[in-house]
Amino acid sequence: MSIPEGATARVLASEIRSGARSARTVLEEHLVAIDAREGEINAFNLVLVNEARAAADAVDIRVAAGEDPGPLAGVPVALKDNMCTRGVPTTCSSRILEGWRPPYDATVVERLVAAGAVVVGKTNLDEFAMGSSTENSAFGVTRNPLDPTKVPGGSSGGSAAAVAAGFTPLALGSDTGGSIRQPAALCGVVGVKPTYGAVSRYGLVAFASSLDQIGPFSRTVADSALMLEVIGGHDRRDSTSIPEPAPDLSSVLDHGVEGLRVGIIEELSGDGLEGIADDVQARLHEAVAALEAAGATVASTSVPSTVYGLSAYYVVAPAEASSNLARYDGVRFGLRVDALNAGDMNTATRTAGFGDEVKRRIMLGTYALSAGYYDAYYGKSQKVRTLILEDFARAYEEFDLLLSPTAPTTAFPIGEKTADPMTMYLNDVCTIPSNLAGHPSMSVPFGVGEDGMPIGVQVLAPAFGEPTMFRAAKVLEAAAPDGHPAVGGTMVGSPTGVRHE
Repeated sequence: MSIPEGATARVLASEIRSGARSARTVLEEHLVAIDAREGEINAFNLVLVNEARAAADAVDIRVAAGEDPGPLAGVPVALKDNMCTRGVPTTCSSRILEGWRPPYDATVVERLVAAGAVVVGKTNLDEFAMGSSTENSAFGVTRNPLDPTKVPGGSSGGSAAAVAAGFTPLALGSDTGGSIRQPAALCGVVGVKPTYGAVSRYGLVAFASSLDQIGPFSRTVADSALMLEVIGGHDRRDSTSIPEPAPDLSSVLDHGVEGLRVGIIEELSGDGLEGIADDVQARLHEAVAALEAAGATVASTSVPSTVYGLSAYYVVAPAEASSNLARYDGVRFGLRVDALNAGDMNTATRTAGFGDEVKRRIMLGTYALSAGYYDAYYGKSQKVRTLILEDFARAYEEFDLLLSPTAPTTAFPIGEKTADPMTMYLNDVCTIPSNLAGHPSMSVPFGVGEDGMPIGVQVLAPAFGEPTMFRAAKVLEAAAPDGHPAVGGTMVGSPTGVRHE
């Protein structure tokens, strides 16, 4: 079966609020889709069947009573499994959090529920969000719904796959160096990294606190706008939360790009960066033509220090991870491997609980923060971060938006890059600069490559530039070449042993 192409989150919520459809019926359609193909895709760590049915029924009761459940009334939503959900296992796809059930909900979860959304489950990810392929998980590999021999991207691969497969119309991911945008590109869906601080991180299990940001996946630009309006806005429980309301995006979606100035980042395109595939570069050129046809002025521009983004990121992010993950000691959370003394217990627990990639990054980060190396590595990387901010600021004096590929290639085969971490890290070369700068950016599906797999174009904006960014994204969505993967894909296979709670 397939989820109807018209079943966007906006359409579903409208139909449920009007009583034309019931939330329970909509949920059951999506649960059938999950049962049909989840065994093949492995998008979820946990499917909350009973809880979701109770939530859908509660929405229907409110509608029957003449109440408005909210802008996401009855819409099924998936959550990346690094967002706290009260009483529900939250694993970060790591053994080290085995058995831990948070005593509270993340702010984004509270806001989704308050808007009437129905949480369907927790999605798979690279352990503690460290990866670009969703192959580094204690729960196994997630597969790309459009070609199950290939990766869905990462680290939010489970959320991207859930939307691409039609399991849910919406999902949340987290983006530290591209972990929303890169899998969105590889799975042919929309993925958004908001301005740092625009969405509360309260209840997001930390990887790199100065880089992490929560954002939406959806099948359409309009649905991502709606979800960002719901989850955005100030939260006093997050000290990095911007004291501003959520941006109004829906009202500007159709304003077009007439008169906007758009710059193509030379250092992040095939003209200035090795490794950008020819078909990816071709789609970028087509996107430029589409924006020009819609009235924008497009020209090349240089953001020179972005060439150092990857190097700076892989010092800053592991350093912050080393600090954040020190709390997993076998005493306070999750897994505990007993030993004769506390030191041996800490060692045994972390050895058994963390996977290879997490251990690799903890060691990198600890080294970068160690005496004698702090200034040489972490301090210098923060200086590079400042240079990136300054270079972006100069570019935005001339341009309203910037453009680049989202990922260097289309989805690659499972196992192809796991033996070479540096090759894997290069998948985030186009997305990392926005995280270092704290700026918003998003990936919009724009046709397919020579292998028939989706390609994403990345739209970048200055801080708080989401309204303009979404205007351009809507134009690109409308102009996307033929060959864009069908919404929801095709549901095949038979019911499988999905883990239910």
